[in-house]
Amino acid sequence: MKVAVIGTGYVGVTTAVSLAMNGHEVLGIDLVKAKVDQLRMGKSPIYEPGLEAALAAMLAQGTLNFTTDIADAQDAEILFVCVGTPESADGTADLSYLQGAVADIAKLQQASPRSRVIVIKSTVPVGTGDRIAEQLRDFKGVHVASNPEFLREGSALQDALQPSRIVVGTDHPDAAAALEQLYEGVAAPRVATTRANAELIKYASNAFLATRISFMNELARLCAALGTDIVTVAQGMGLDSRIGPEFLRAGVGYGGSCFPKDTIALLQLARHHGIPLTILEQVREVNATQPAWFLGQLQKRLGELRGKTIAVLGLAFKPDTDDIREAPALKVLDALQRAEAHVTAYDPIAMPAVRALFPRVHYTATAAEAFQGAHAALLITEWKECVRLDWQEVKAAMAAPVLFDGRNAWPAKELKEAGFDYTGVGRS
Repeated sequence: MKVAVIGTGYVGVTTAVSLAMNGHEVLGIDLVKAKVDQLRMGKSPIYEPGLEAALAAMLAQGTLNFTTDIADAQDAEILFVCVGTPESADGTADLSYLQGAVADIAKLQQASPRSRVIVIKSTVPVGTGDRIAEQLRDFKGVHVASNPEFLREGSALQDALQPSRIVVGTDHPDAAAALEQLYEGVAAPRVATTRANAELIKYASNAFLATRISFMNELARLCAALGTDIVTVAQGMGLDSRIGPEFLRAGVGYGGSCFPKDTIALLQLARHHGIPLTILEQVREVNATQPAWFLGQLQKRLGELRGKTIAVLGLAFKPDTDDIREAPALKVLDALQRAEAHVTAYDPIAMPAVRALFPRVHYTATAAEAFQGAHAALLITEWKECVRLDWQEVKAAMAAPVLFDGRNAWPAKELKEAGFDYTGVGRS
């Protein structure tokens, strides 16, 4: 099928590449010429394992191209809208980019009228798809569908090619049939529903995953007080088939482009309708305070942080991505600098972006170098380069062998036996 994808950010470029890999003829559209030029050269604007190689392969194969002009999509049967919906000042979703894309679609339809399906992949408040359908109602043969994405940064391409589920919300059988044809051969459960249900499925999914994380982080605080072990507790919980093991890892909190903005957007939507979501309010509160709680444990151990050298390992919000949006590491760096500590930091991908925000931090070329002269080291993001280390070399490099494991990813038993002063999140 002939497909166009409006927006070439994280969701858009992954969607475009995966659809091309599935045999469709795909055109990516973006207003930023520099980004389009970069994509045409096979360079991805984001770091995502395997994405750039697949991008280059699809360009060479001729099934994928990019443009700044939506008029080039005149033959597209399906138009995906993958623009950003960032958090606005009041916490609601900013739909200005979405409305700009809809206006461009209307111009395209006026210039090149034909039947086509407009698919909203952007995360949008419930009712947005219905309003867009109303805006485009005068264009014969144009149908609007909601098809939310469930991509995990760090494994986005795999998730696009092998999705956990395909949710399609539409009120017209032609749109449903077109998307079924598009996803023919993709083995995944289907959910056929209304646009509003599909939109809420996306928000509810992210809110629930965020809830699991904050629940475990709050429970880890109790474990720290009781002397019990959150890792063992999580293992015992996860064996219950009604709970499962996913998203039960305690740490320094969630970040990224989805959970923070989607939880506040859902809260704002609920407030607008007079429905309190008190559990979700507490989820955000726990997440907001978790980095401070973690640093509180550090201060209990070291006392005054002024003048002490603290190593911070991992800066992106999770491994295998360069995304630092709402990354817990940013709160940690800010707090350490305000405490007048000397900070060294390492991340294999995200250091350039963080350096622009924290130029006084000393960034190292390797994870091992970050430990040099440190009075304590903090693991914030569990990159393999930050976890698989020569611990004797690390111990020799540090001023004091004090480790604070913000992801419970370092080998606690091995480190304690090697003479390190080890503290995890809720570890006994």
